[in-house]
Amino acid sequence: MVGLLRRYSMVKRYGKIVDVLVKYGFGYFVDQMGLQSWSRFKSRFGKAGKAENFVGSSPERARKALEELGPTYVKFGQLLSMRQDLVPEEYAKELSKLQNRVSPFPFEDVEARIRSEFGVPISELFAEFDREPIAAASIGQVHSAKLYTGEKVAVKIQRPAIRKIVDADLDIMYSLAGFAAEHIEEIKLYDPVGVVDEISRSIHAELDYTQEARNIERFMENMRGNKHIVIPRVYWDYSSEKVLTLEFIDGVKCDDFEKVKEMGVDVKKVAVYGVEAFMKQVFEDGFFHADMHSGNVFVLQDGRIALLDMGMSGHISTEMRGYLLDALIAITRGDLQRYIEVLKDLGMIDEEVRIESLKNDYEYLLNKYYGRSLKQIDTAEMLGEMVKTLRKYHVHIPPNIALLFKGTMTISGFAMQLSPDLNIATIAEPYARKVMFERMKPRNMAQGIYNDLWYAKRFLKKAPLQLSHVLSIAERGYLNLRFEHQGLDRIVAEINAASNRLAFSLIISAIIVGSSLVIQTGMEPFLWGVPLIGAVGFLTAGFLGMALVVYIMRTGNI
Repeated sequence: MVGLLRRYSMVKRYGKIVDVLVKYGFGYFVDQMGLQSWSRFKSRFGKAGKAENFVGSSPERARKALEELGPTYVKFGQLLSMRQDLVPEEYAKELSKLQNRVSPFPFEDVEARIRSEFGVPISELFAEFDREPIAAASIGQVHSAKLYTGEKVAVKIQRPAIRKIVDADLDIMYSLAGFAAEHIEEIKLYDPVGVVDEISRSIHAELDYTQEARNIERFMENMRGNKHIVIPRVYWDYSSEKVLTLEFIDGVKCDDFEKVKEMGVDVKKVAVYGVEAFMKQVFEDGFFHADMHSGNVFVLQDGRIALLDMGMSGHISTEMRGYLLDALIAITRGDLQRYIEVLKDLGMIDEEVRIESLKNDYEYLLNKYYGRSLKQIDTAEMLGEMVKTLRKYHVHIPPNIALLFKGTMTISGFAMQLSPDLNIATIAEPYARKVMFERMKPRNMAQGIYNDLWYAKRFLKKAPLQLSHVLSIAERGYLNLRFEHQGLDRIVAEINAASNRLAFSLIISAIIVGSSLVIQTGMEPFLWGVPLIGAVGFLTAGFLGMALVVYIMRTGNI
């Protein structure tokens, strides 16, 4: 029974998704995926799909559709906005505006959540607890409170049943991703199931508040020596997987320029502090805040800045940092071959990428930045052009690198908003040089040579045996070549559907002919003066014929 209810719920959700897509002008996508049968009658034949009802550009309508579909799809859009290798720039910019515009849930649910997590009522944990939230989002909401020890805190409580909602939506996303990969050749190139995997990992990490708490403590440890940066303290005794209690930060969002000016704070210094913190995270710590936009940075009365919302963070290994530096050096020196080799080392280029065409496009990009000093490079613009070119050739960017690109462009936008004449490349230069000097130390170079020799030894040891196996298989005549057809799945499916409709029509015709012969014989028993078997045959044929007509109309294949 539970399984049937879940299936019914998913069927309704499919219908809702298709209706919203049609409503906002994405009916062609529904048609490509063969999902017409999931739409309601009014969506297909009513006014919802009429072109005159579409208001706004395609990216705007995509954003509105995701907002209407709810929290999981809002998160989906927000994550896609960070992947300019997957979506065009205009879509990425529009999806970055997605907001969790949701109403707060009742205080009774807050009380129930606290009791279920800690086994005691709110009054036993907190001396004061504001009933009205200070912020509400799709995953949870935040209340201000005070501990019995006197500290003022911010308590983030997860929404009731949000995990079930997210898991159900992710099930549908996986289904749609598989369906899209099967029916739309262009989407298959972007590995939609892999994208949903990435989204699932990110959302489930955000649903676990202990993960965010660990991120906060790691940032706190990394920033311990920085007197300009404040990271809120985690109160572990009042935190769990679904409740997170942090030090209350009494400050002003750095994009509230009027209030910041009233505080007498130098906004240029705020921008420098934020950029320096990000560069340290990337080049020294290998663990960075991936969403350092102006809304997540608070300015304190004493001029320090506080970094908030650590749910989205990225990791970058020492080896990966070296590759990125090599890529930057190749661009500034105009060394195209070196840049292509770095992309190969990063696993971003495979045999399907048209290398020569990619080289021609990057020739223009490298000539544009060749010989420039770091002061003359607009980092955000350069990264945007790089990602745009990679997207053109369907180059797969690893999730951590995509997150780093997004983080760099976000911090660049943050700095430009506060101080338009600030160039983050000049701030990044000493951190990058430090990494380069570290790589050039004799001990590190010797370690690198040793690692290369170990891999070379392993290759030389295994190669003769592996080659011998291949030749033995070929000699016995068992060497197989595998061919894979592309683009035929949909044709086969449409042929099968047409064959089924034709067979169904022949069966209906046979019933009609048979019923006519029975009526001509006058065979008893009779119904209203007509042989009963013949009448039943005609009624059956009529019912099946109407069902066939309705099916053809709903699938749009008239």
